[in-house]
Amino acid sequence: MRKYFFVFTLFIGLLIFLIKGTFAGDPGGTRTYSDSILGLKFSVNFAWTLLCAFLVFNMQAGFTFLGAGFLQKKNTLNYLAMSFADFCIGSIVFWLFGFALMFGGSKLAPGLSWGNQFIGYSGFLLIGDSYDVSASVLWIFQMMFAASACTIVTGAVAERIKFHIHIIYSAFLCGVIYPLFGHWMWGKGWLELLPFGAGARDFAGSGIVHGMGGLIAFVAAWMIGPRFGKYNPDGSPNVIQGHNMVYIVIGTLILIFGWFGFNAGSALAITELRIAVVSVNTFLSAVAGAITLLYFSYFKTTKSDVIMTCNGALAGCVAITASGAYVPHWAAIIIGVIASLITRTSLYFIESKLKIDDPVGAISVHGANGIWGLLSVGIFSDGTYGGVRGLITGSGWQLLAQFIACVTLITWCLVVGFLFFFALKRSFGLRVPVNIERSGIDIYEHGASCYPGL
Repeated sequence: MRKYFFVFTLFIGLLIFLIKGTFAGDPGGTRTYSDSILGLKFSVNFAWTLLCAFLVFNMQAGFTFLGAGFLQKKNTLNYLAMSFADFCIGSIVFWLFGFALMFGGSKLAPGLSWGNQFIGYSGFLLIGDSYDVSASVLWIFQMMFAASACTIVTGAVAERIKFHIHIIYSAFLCGVIYPLFGHWMWGKGWLELLPFGAGARDFAGSGIVHGMGGLIAFVAAWMIGPRFGKYNPDGSPNVIQGHNMVYIVIGTLILIFGWFGFNAGSALAITELRIAVVSVNTFLSAVAGAITLLYFSYFKTTKSDVIMTCNGALAGCVAITASGAYVPHWAAIIIGVIASLITRTSLYFIESKLKIDDPVGAISVHGANGIWGLLSVGIFSDGTYGGVRGLITGSGWQLLAQFIACVTLITWCLVVGFLFFFALKRSFGLRVPVNIERSGIDIYEHGASCYPGL
């Protein structure tokens, strides 16, 4: 009886805590909004941030199409299920504690007052003072970023990872790995407050979102091993053809469209007119990357490789995400061109030299260019926004801050990622049995095929 009484008391106490915390903020917005000019400014910025959050949410459809197109049809439903599930699981974990760990102490919204330079500890469950319209809009915008980091990893381990292992790492990424590094860069953490230049800067998440997703993908794909039949006995790689080129192109276009919300939305204000520069830079970097790999492939093989063209566009988007607000338009084109060449080099090195099987190229597109994006802030920033001055202005301090952020990101992801996946591999195993992998994961994991009868 004592055991049941203790559980009942604990439940009642938690219920009272939640009810009490529910009414502490401003969930109706009545104390936040006013009919003044300032109130109108707040409202349009509020609507803009929500709209951009919805655009970033739509990028999940882009990731889903893109990844599915790169895979074999016998595993398509499994990839679709993983992409959908990691978003759902990640959202709950980010609501429970990930958001608080990331933005506690940032004071970016009510209820986010407590935290230090290493970790936040306010905003849990969006209750208390964080049950507020301002905290809610920040949460939903930032949640979409966390989900993107999860989905990046999904493509790199597709066609052989166990479904529920995927769910576990998605929860860990959204709840621990992503929020803690994110706090250091965006939550008034120690990287943001570095005494070099303007402190480490990542405007919309080249490093925080894409670099992290790509680096965790690197660890996961390495530890899980290549797909059956990917490498010959002599170590030479085989091409495992994807099953739908239409999906790849559609997914790329959806992602580029969503990237305008991803980058321009990170200003959190439509009254911040710099978003025009951010939008143009995003577009220029994407098309510069696409054109570079289109003609790189043509001059190398006399064929215009559509897949490499799509990868070049996405590489440009990833790289400009950190610097889009800080650099002039001509620099955005250079950043996109370099990003596409980094992607091409990285794809070859990862597959042929390191023998890591990444079906969608997530490590190269997101991981390598997430790092390049961070460094480009310290090279091309012209000092016209936020006091961020790169090498083109004659200052090397910002590049030092960006380099420290890169080293921190790489160390954090590789060490924590290795320990986490090593523990999963030893305890539950990471991949499905080889006979299941050969026949297809869809039926085994989900009891249905994406293409019945085919």
